[in-house]
Amino acid sequence: MGLEEILVLAMFASFMGLLLLGFPVAWALAGIGFAFAVLGHVLVEFFDADLWFSWGGTIGVLDRRIYGIVANELMVALPLFIFMGIMLDRSGIAERLMNSLVKVLGGLRGGYAVTVVIVGVLLAASTGIVGASVVLLGMLSLGPMMRAQYNKSLAVGTACSVGTLGILVPPSIMLVLMADRLGTSDASVGRLFMGALIPGIMLGLMYIAYIVIAAYINKDLAPAPKDREPLNARAFVQVFWAVLPPLGLILAVLGSIFTGFATTTEASAVGALGALLLALLNRRLTLTALRKALYQTSRTTAFIFAIFIGATIFAAVLRGLGGDDVVRFALTGLPFGETGIVLTVLAVVFLLGFFLDWVEITLIILPLVAPVVFSLGVDPVWFAILFAICLQTSFLTPPVGFALFYIKGVCPPGVTTRDIYIGVAPFVAIQLLGLLLVFWFSSLATWLPGEVYGGR
Repeated sequence: MGLEEILVLAMFASFMGLLLLGFPVAWALAGIGFAFAVLGHVLVEFFDADLWFSWGGTIGVLDRRIYGIVANELMVALPLFIFMGIMLDRSGIAERLMNSLVKVLGGLRGGYAVTVVIVGVLLAASTGIVGASVVLLGMLSLGPMMRAQYNKSLAVGTACSVGTLGILVPPSIMLVLMADRLGTSDASVGRLFMGALIPGIMLGLMYIAYIVIAAYINKDLAPAPKDREPLNARAFVQVFWAVLPPLGLILAVLGSIFTGFATTTEASAVGALGALLLALLNRRLTLTALRKALYQTSRTTAFIFAIFIGATIFAAVLRGLGGDDVVRFALTGLPFGETGIVLTVLAVVFLLGFFLDWVEITLIILPLVAPVVFSLGVDPVWFAILFAICLQTSFLTPPVGFALFYIKGVCPPGVTTRDIYIGVAPFVAIQLLGLLLVFWFSSLATWLPGEVYGGR
């Protein structure tokens, strides 16, 4: 093993060690990057180490790289999409959707859980904020499902897992970041949004199929209520009017991007304005609500950009120490073909998801492996969607599955951590099955972008 390999592995090992010790991610990334830059400079200047490392070519260009991040027009879409999601969560749309759909589906076996999935998919397509979606779905659904004698694990697993769809179903802030990191027009934000649409809806349908089948196999898992109200036309009309506002906002945001009428940044502004108007129409737009939404948006945006800057320092030094070559030789040296290399990357990302958040994996790992995979002739959109689905599982896999912590905070008394883990396990398996389906049938991710934008 050469010096380059030792330094690259030492960087990753140091980063994981600091994370396990509880250091903030952004500071760990930036600190390790700077420390290894000093180490590389000392080795080259004073010990004549066989490295191509250059202090001026790494730390010396960081000011321009960081300025490029904050000056990137695409990054303006991040706080606007975040604000849209937070404002929608405060607008009362989810409660109205849940109450109206329960009147139609709540009388069926597993109907309440199916309602949670439908509401979760609509929230995912209109908010894209996992934490907000998981907490909101948990608060709205866990109490009623417990009173309806639903199995605790099924109830909490459904609310927790469905909330993570927001990171995949467009408009997704993860896909915006991925498009920026990939840096190719073949994987633009619009293409990734279109590519994720079918897999995201497919996962929602697979959740529903699992709930319905499991409820009918095990009668005690999700029993039908005994005092079911008779259905009438009014209930369906209420569902229509409840679905119309979020659906209209989704079409306004995604439609303006897909038709070319607006850029991603402009569409995010449309979404933010639409969320404000919906909150106003529902009489939920107060100065207090607006101030809290802006504060939460600022905190979330600052968190992402802090990691962004730290990851830029880490990646610059890693590349300066030969990280790109180490990763390329490691992947191309595998005794597999193109398929085996892609599967290996996805397996590594899945395992990293047990310990790292999607932001770190997107900002550090994706730019390292993507050029190697693309050089094999792999379709960028297909690989990006596979990567995104794999990252979605990181919200549900302990010990760092953030959705598990979100749902635990709103669980009724009596729901244990064990119940949560048991509840999400089938949904993790469903996500992995969905990943395999997109892997085997690449058109699930590539057909829609090809129809809208044409071939690569």
